[in-house]
Amino acid sequence: MNTATTYFFKNFLILFALMSISSVAQSNQKDKDGFVKIFNGEDFEGWHLKLRNNDDEMAKNIYAIEDGMIHVFKNAKDSLELNTGKNDTHGLFYTNKKYSKYILKFEYKWGKKIANNFERWQYDAGCYYHVYDDAIWPKGIEYQIRYNHVTNRNHTGDFWGAGVTLDWYSQDGKTFLAPKDGGLKMEQKKNELLGYLNTKYNALNNQWNSCEIIVMGNEYTIHKLNGIVVNMATNLSVGEGIIGFQSETAEIYYRDIKIKEFDKIIPMKKFLK
Repeated sequence: MNTATTYFFKNFLILFALMSISSVAQSNQKDKDGFVKIFNGEDFEGWHLKLRNNDDEMAKNIYAIEDGMIHVFKNAKDSLELNTGKNDTHGLFYTNKKYSKYILKFEYKWGKKIANNFERWQYDAGCYYHVYDDAIWPKGIEYQIRYNHVTNRNHTGDFWGAGVTLDWYSQDGKTFLAPKDGGLKMEQKKNELLGYLNTKYNALNNQWNSCEIIVMGNEYTIHKLNGIVVNMATNLSVGEGIIGFQSETAEIYYRDIKIKEFDKIIPMKKFLK
């Protein structure tokens, strides 16, 4: 290799390294509120995909990326495996990284296609966090994303505690009620815990919903929908884990997935104003 070629090659390597560093820096760049995008809008860097049938190639089709968002079931036919009992495309796309104390924000809207066991669960998906077992289904806490078109009831913000217990607040034992409004602590609850009923949401109108999960280790967790607190719990039995977004019974779009991490516990009262 002559001197000129060596010089060019060295400079090329330096330029490539600088471009790589710049790309990483941009992906980790905080916005004015201190949030970092954990989905870059282009590929699944930092994530892994899992379906119930363990088909990695199918997973790439189920979780399609378009226009900076994740379009679940874009490349699937309508009524895919509807009521067959197979439900092969139940799954999640998971972060590789574990998180403990943070605010997670994202947006979703429903599409038109239906799949799997839709007749039982209607429009159903969700965001799991504090996941300590990424099986299908995982062990962790779910921020439920669901709309029952039969009863016209929105379930987004409900808890589903899978292999997890938490102290929850209610008056009737059926629906969340904040302590300030008379909600009583119900210790070590699990499975489905319904969120606050009276809040604004977008169902089948092609409009986006804004979701927020505020969780501080195992101290507490707050679910917000379109800026309103819809569910809350304390004394979680798990304090960290990966984050995952579901494919379940209906076409759904996710976008603007971002997180703000904290080094120490922020008092709950700061977020309940």
